[in-house]
Amino acid sequence: MKLQTQYDRSDSKRTLKSRESPTVMQPNSSELGAHQAGHGLSLTLLTRTPAGATGGSAVPETSGEVRVPILSSGPWESCRGGASSRRSRVSSRTSSHSHSHSHGGGHQHSHSEPSEADPADADLESGEPSTSFLELRYLFRWVQKSLPFIIILCAKLVIQHALGLAVGVGLFTTFLYVNKNIQTQVFLLDRRSKIECVWLLLFLASSTLLLYYTFLTETLYYCLIFLNPAVEPLGFWEVLWVVGVTNFTLKFLIMGFKCLILLLPSNLVTYRAQGRWYMLTEEVGQVYQAVAPTPLWFRYLVTYQEVDGNTGLTLGVLLALVYFILKLLGLYGQWGSFQKTVRIFLSGEHTGAAATRSQCSEAGAICPICQAEYRDPRALLCQHIFCDECIALWFNREKMCPLCRTAITDKVHKWRDGATSPYLQIY
Repeated sequence: MKLQTQYDRSDSKRTLKSRESPTVMQPNSSELGAHQAGHGLSLTLLTRTPAGATGGSAVPETSGEVRVPILSSGPWESCRGGASSRRSRVSSRTSSHSHSHSHGGGHQHSHSEPSEADPADADLESGEPSTSFLELRYLFRWVQKSLPFIIILCAKLVIQHALGLAVGVGLFTTFLYVNKNIQTQVFLLDRRSKIECVWLLLFLASSTLLLYYTFLTETLYYCLIFLNPAVEPLGFWEVLWVVGVTNFTLKFLIMGFKCLILLLPSNLVTYRAQGRWYMLTEEVGQVYQAVAPTPLWFRYLVTYQEVDGNTGLTLGVLLALVYFILKLLGLYGQWGSFQKTVRIFLSGEHTGAAATRSQCSEAGAICPICQAEYRDPRALLCQHIFCDECIALWFNREKMCPLCRTAITDKVHKWRDGATSPYLQIY
């Protein structure tokens, strides 16, 4: 009897302990295989049920399985080395934060708090783009902090070179104004204003004389005849400024010559011949502008200073020789364009063939461009008829017929419209 009573007591204690014990989490064997394959992980919850109310004998324990899947963030095989420590941290956090809640029916559930991704790991995985973005942001911050100092330096430079900057702005605006007005007067043909041409000529002459009078002591006009001006010290910025002033002055001289051509009567020089003169004048002026700064740069490169010694002098001579060779190569490239311009000027080629009276009458006896009677009519390849002067001016900028847009020529003869190149020759 005593043994039977002790056995019953021990059995009842085991039953109570089984009821009070928490849910045991065990991994399923099949899920372990899936875990090893890298597809995921699931936990199996085993719950033990006590013996039935009737009958005092022990009843075999039954287990209810509840699977809790844990999703993996990626293939396990590809990140074993870098993610092993991360999985250990996640498992430790999960085990430390897991807790059980008991509900009315004796069912128990286990909850685990998900762990968030480490920001440091995200920055590492982001790679080079984030690093470049940070560098750009730091550069922007540096510019933002240095902006007041940059503004102060720019203001100092403007104050220090106020006269030179004012001269440069004045020369540039004068060039734009005169160049546009010359092209307008060339396009007007018979309706051009000779008063406007005289005003442009006087404006160019007065601007040039005022410039050289202001800098009379520097003798800037020496550069027009390939001599060095009296500018001391002759530094890099001084050379750039003198070369720029000389280049604009040469442009003014070229535009003044074009104004003189505009003042000539049409019975002395036809409009077609005027276009050839404009073209030749521009080509000659560009060659002159390319040669004019050569002595100034040569002097700057060869300038001997006692501080440099013989090594500095030798290096300066070598640099000057290299510059001279490059200048000769540049002039050789311009020589082909100059020869072509001279051939066109001497040949006086016409566009199209001379049109007969019958062709003119069939076309309506009125030029589609000038809306007047034909003057020296020319028939193009497309059989459209225009005045020789009108179609010559048209092909100064276009390659196609103004009516049917048929390609007539494969090249455009530049500078026949009286335009001057805005290119600044500084070397």
